[in-house]
Amino acid sequence: MAMGKRRAKQEPLFLSAQEIPQAASHPFYAKLNQILERNKVDKRLEHLCKRFYRPVMGRPSMPPGVYFRMLLLGYFEGIDSERGIAWRVADSFSLREFLGFSLTESTPDHSTVSRTRRLMPVETHQAVFRWFVKVLGEEGLMDGQTVAVDATMLEANAAMRSIQRRDDGRGYEEYLKDLAKAEGIEEPTREQAARLDRKRKKKASNKVWKSPTDGDARIAKMKDGRTHLAHKAEHAIDLSSGAVVVITLQAADLGDTTTIGVTLQQAQANAALINERGVEEVVADKGYHSNEVLVDLHEDGVRSYIPEPERGPRNWDGKEKEQKQVYGNRRRMSGRRGKDLQKLRTELTERSFAHMYETGGMRRTHLKGQKNILKRLLFHAVGFNLALLIRKSSGIGKPRTLQGLSDAILLIQIAMTAFAACQIELIEDSELAAGSL
Repeated sequence: MAMGKRRAKQEPLFLSAQEIPQAASHPFYAKLNQILERNKVDKRLEHLCKRFYRPVMGRPSMPPGVYFRMLLLGYFEGIDSERGIAWRVADSFSLREFLGFSLTESTPDHSTVSRTRRLMPVETHQAVFRWFVKVLGEEGLMDGQTVAVDATMLEANAAMRSIQRRDDGRGYEEYLKDLAKAEGIEEPTREQAARLDRKRKKKASNKVWKSPTDGDARIAKMKDGRTHLAHKAEHAIDLSSGAVVVITLQAADLGDTTTIGVTLQQAQANAALINERGVEEVVADKGYHSNEVLVDLHEDGVRSYIPEPERGPRNWDGKEKEQKQVYGNRRRMSGRRGKDLQKLRTELTERSFAHMYETGGMRRTHLKGQKNILKRLLFHAVGFNLALLIRKSSGIGKPRTLQGLSDAILLIQIAMTAFAACQIELIEDSELAAGSL
């Protein structure tokens, strides 16, 4: 057999429509488009974004429905950057069809996506998210009465080595050299500076240091023990379905007892869209336990299920109101319902983190500033909630699930073919036996 050689080809000047290759639409994205069209997403988005578009423009802008779908692709395909999303769309026939582009049309590049995101305010993204919360309520997938609150750290798009002092703007290495000179070391080596650094206490305080590239990022310890500049994403999860009721992005150096107030305030507003009573029960881990949190929840008419950390004997003199709420929460946590809700909280909140930040590709952000990052997170949460709708009808919540199912389907087809062949052999053997008799 002669070996072929790869040669340059002369591309034809003209192509007919019949000669353009047509790819079959992706079954997952076809189902997703059906849901979006059934709920008239494009008209809703165009109405929300009408004030940001001018009637007379030079270069054609990107429709809101295309922008929305491209950010959804970031979640479903696990692509963390907008540049990667634009490249993936331009390279895929099925994704072009999902966005509504023909093969002869140019898909939006990453700069168009980034510019649209920057010009469209975060309030519009929040309005789209709230509208989809209402859609899930109408579909019977969310009631918003019992929610679980938990938070996780997202690594910021900023390096620790670039931090500067807030008072005089000195960099970290320059500051260490000044410390070494104060100790009598005129030209300190990197090892000597690091040795001085290890002896200092509270050397990475957010009150002293800041990031020059992302002013909203804060120095924080990640779950793996490393120290990074980070942001804090806090979820309120509906425990009846696992859907995200609200997502907030706050400073990483704020404690859980401080951030829960903002998250629950927005959760109440979103839950009011799908039920008259709003949030009635809140489940959280022991990091959210404090006298003030329990009293505030009671005043808002919300029952708390928050484990109490080991604090030893407590003095309740002059704190009768706080004591009553702490004891009431302790009594609820010792009951069967409190234990069941805590198990459900662990499962569903960690599931949202895994889908949105691990497989969804947002554990490390490529954007800077809380508002910019929150825009991406909101549409990640919309994608997470939409996956529940698709899973309800088809049993598949992500397009990559089909990759795992393809091997199982192939094995089933092979088994069925082998079974049919055996049946045919049995019939032929029986006919031969009957003929011999």
